[in-house]
Amino acid sequence: MPDFQFYFELLGAVAFAVSGAALAVKKGMDLFGVAVMGMTTAVGGGILRDMLLGLTPPAALKDPLQALVAIATSLLLFIVWKKWHPSGNHRVWESVLLAADSLGLGIFSVHGAAVAIRAGYGANVFLVLLVGVLTGVGGGVLRDVCCMERPYIFTKHVYACASLAGAAVCMALWSMGESFAMLMGCGVTLALRICAAVFRWSLPKA
Repeated sequence: MPDFQFYFELLGAVAFAVSGAALAVKKGMDLFGVAVMGMTTAVGGGILRDMLLGLTPPAALKDPLQALVAIATSLLLFIVWKKWHPSGNHRVWESVLLAADSLGLGIFSVHGAAVAIRAGYGANVFLVLLVGVLTGVGGGVLRDVCCMERPYIFTKHVYACASLAGAAVCMALWSMGESFAMLMGCGVTLALRICAAVFRWSLPKA
């Protein structure tokens, strides 16, 4: 029977697929483009993570369930957008996208750190945190580059810093149980992202 972490990761794939597909729709892409962007956002970070750790072929390619869930989510979002275009509800729609993107970031940041620890690199703090952040932000960077946007991590609301904080909390609490550590790390990332958006926190810019 699938465990907590299986559903946890699937939830992250759905959340990131929503953010990727929504940006593709706003960029005027067709149905295929929307599906590809949703899938890329959902599994791109995990593929980069596995390649960095030497886990080949990447998990997302060995078991395509996440990719298929992301594609299905993207197609559903496309249909919903076509039927109920949110032209008069931009603030509500942006709030939904913020929540989805933040949830996906939190889940994949801690999942990346967990994969690195399970692979035997738990004593290497720098590697675990780097892999956690790469897993969290990698799909979003690929999404933004494909959509010809400036990568979100360099401009918006301490995005990468929230990912780093979540991965660090997950690593620090690992001895208290994997699921607990991942939930706490995800919660920290989600809270930081929401607070940063509400209170307009950002790092200094040149």
